[in-house]
Amino acid sequence: MNAMNKTKVPVSMFLVIGIIAISFSSIFVKWSSAPTSVIAMYRLLMTNVLMLPFLWRYAHEISQIHLKEWLRTIASGIGLGLHFLFWMDSLHYTTVASSTAILTLEPIFVMLGAFLLYRQRTSRIALISMAIAIIGAICIGWGDFQFSGEALKGDLLSLLGTVAVAMHMLLGKSIREHVSAFVYSFFVFLFAGGILAVYNIASGASFTEYPAKEWGIFFLLAIVPTVFGHYVFNWLLKYMKATSISMTVLGEPLGASLLAFVLLGETITMLQLMAGCLLLIGVAMFLRSNEEK
Repeated sequence: MNAMNKTKVPVSMFLVIGIIAISFSSIFVKWSSAPTSVIAMYRLLMTNVLMLPFLWRYAHEISQIHLKEWLRTIASGIGLGLHFLFWMDSLHYTTVASSTAILTLEPIFVMLGAFLLYRQRTSRIALISMAIAIIGAICIGWGDFQFSGEALKGDLLSLLGTVAVAMHMLLGKSIREHVSAFVYSFFVFLFAGGILAVYNIASGASFTEYPAKEWGIFFLLAIVPTVFGHYVFNWLLKYMKATSISMTVLGEPLGASLLAFVLLGETITMLQLMAGCLLLIGVAMFLRSNEEK
């Protein structure tokens, strides 16, 4: 049976919502002039503030969480915090298309991790579909790749962020077998925000000296890509394989590039549009083959 049919809700609809939401992340970061670590910290901690009034409903569940789950949640939070720190900083050195295209390596890292940790195998058709989607995503950012100077630094930062989010995704899959999406998300965001707060204190970054525009951007990042993006993906980990969710995130380069064209004035070519179609075909093929039982 297809894993998407195990729930009474249209999982595909939530996948689309999540992809659109995370596609706005790079746009908001580009609009901000605050330090990357500060943007990421407030993005996460503001999400915690929004979730806090509902936390009491999960008091019993929280009291039942074992030490192993807490340690995994802390590690997952560190992975998410490092992802935001590295990837968001990459946007100061390279283009949206280039940075998000590198994120397409995430499902490869997740697939390898899922095999090593959970002995989860992937079919030949799924591997071919993954290759098609990744080729399409890389083509979207191909014209923006540069192998020297600040652009290279940005690409390397994006790669480090990709490894970190793969670790976060793999840990999240195991935790979500025993912990609800709300509890897992709340504490993952809290630990990730806490790590970034420590980093900001150590680096001497200001916590308060920002204009109203910046606080508005922090809030938008908390609402759109975090609540409607990362929280939705955390919820879906209960019903889908981590590799499949990582594959759907490949839609971000296409969505982000289209938004960057409309909102930031970045160029988009016919090659990128054709590559986007190739990407979507590959993702659809992968989800159909990889989620079949």
